[in-house]
Amino acid sequence: MKIQDWLVTESGNCLLYPSPKEWDLLIESDEYRLYRFLTELEDIMNEALIKRQAEEEFLPILRRLVRKLLLKSYWVRTQVPSLSPEAQLAINMLYDEPGFPITIQAEIMAPGSCTSIHNHGTWGVVATLKGESKNIFWKRVPSEEFPDKIERVGEQILLPGEIISFTTEAIHSVEAIGDEPTITLNLYGDTNGSKRFEFDPLNHQAKKF
Repeated sequence: MKIQDWLVTESGNCLLYPSPKEWDLLIESDEYRLYRFLTELEDIMNEALIKRQAEEEFLPILRRLVRKLLLKSYWVRTQVPSLSPEAQLAINMLYDEPGFPITIQAEIMAPGSCTSIHNHGTWGVVATLKGESKNIFWKRVPSEEFPDKIERVGEQILLPGEIISFTTEAIHSVEAIGDEPTITLNLYGDTNGSKRFEFDPLNHQAKKF
């Protein structure tokens, strides 16, 4: 298992950050359930709002919290969605409460499947639990003729144990590589539909996603 943390920004840069040591995430009680994670997450987000923290400031705290959840919660690690033979993607929604701006889901991608080029319209934290994926990063390069033009910036292969986070405007696409499905735990904030897009790099177009 590879323990590394990443942050992807609007510019398409994928930045490596120090990861907490496993023993630093241990708590006195062996019981760390999803409800405790959500309570701590809410406290972090409220503090970020009060202090007007940028996403780059609170995302490292969220990555650490996700690591603690995965280390201590067996239930969360086992909530793998079923993938039918004809499907490329399946999602198991673990938490999505109306009025609370947090979504948690487990996701599985079939080997060789890929997503469109997109942003999320919110921040996101994605932990790889099993398999491998290749993230390709893009950035906007608008021109007078093509205001939605993007260009490829780079890529990063993610292995089990790695956590990648995204700012609201970060653009990427994902490909499941290797011979086994890729399984991730995905945490997202409150999606702003006006900022969420799917991009066509050939025709230099963007549409609501």
